[in-house]
Amino acid sequence: MKTLNLFFLGKQFYKRGKVVPKVFFFSPLEHFQILSIFPFFLNNLFDFSLSNSYIIATIGGSFILFTFFKSLIWLFSLNIIPNRFYILKESIFFVVFRLILDNVGNKGKKFFQYIITLFIFLIIANLVGLIPYSFTITSHLIITFLLALGIFFSVNFFCFQKHKINILSLFLPAGSSLYLAFLLIPIEIISYIFRPISLSVRLFANMMAGHTLLKVIVGFGWSMMIAGGFLIAAHFMPILVLAILTALEFGVAVIQAYVFSILICIYLKDALFLH
Repeated sequence: MKTLNLFFLGKQFYKRGKVVPKVFFFSPLEHFQILSIFPFFLNNLFDFSLSNSYIIATIGGSFILFTFFKSLIWLFSLNIIPNRFYILKESIFFVVFRLILDNVGNKGKKFFQYIITLFIFLIIANLVGLIPYSFTITSHLIITFLLALGIFFSVNFFCFQKHKINILSLFLPAGSSLYLAFLLIPIEIISYIFRPISLSVRLFANMMAGHTLLKVIVGFGWSMMIAGGFLIAAHFMPILVLAILTALEFGVAVIQAYVFSILICIYLKDALFLH
């Protein structure tokens, strides 16, 4: 079992009495492999092992709790001079608050805690994946799909609780003729059901594609370096491209969390006001 997701694995074998190094390059997709860091099985039936995915998810949740308790400590300290951490947190809160007001309106204020928690968790989950030998939980479709599915069911539960049978008006826009309804209703139902799929695939695809590209370029630069000769000097070109793409991937990680939050606000707007 590999405990670290390395770009290469050096091995040695004997050939005619000499030790010859051999380097095996693994697939860039191994960066997304779920590994058991601390295996633990109960009666060989239940697996309670701590995986890299679980550890990164715990880090994201712990950061949210740390932000909450840090805010309480600052609040009860009666300190009127904000520090850098508070200014950064206040800026993030203001961005999410304006996002809710612009897309949902004043009635969406009560969902602020829900959206800001998801927003911070997604930012942490996306950015942690840029650290070498770490893991990007949002690069797995099962993670993003379960997250989107939970949002989908919670929004629909709130919509049904508020509008009861009038929720069906989501599938037929106001002012539509009877003949057009036979075409619009199936299209609206299909698009509505596919909301969690599109929401999860968008985040999963962007995270996986960007991180895979970084892994490929790193492997390419390493291959040039170990090849020797002129390629040793030329391997700095992929490293330069890698630095630029890392900065770009940092922006993509933040933007994807922002887009995810915008779509949640749009779904909440439909749940509050229907069509």
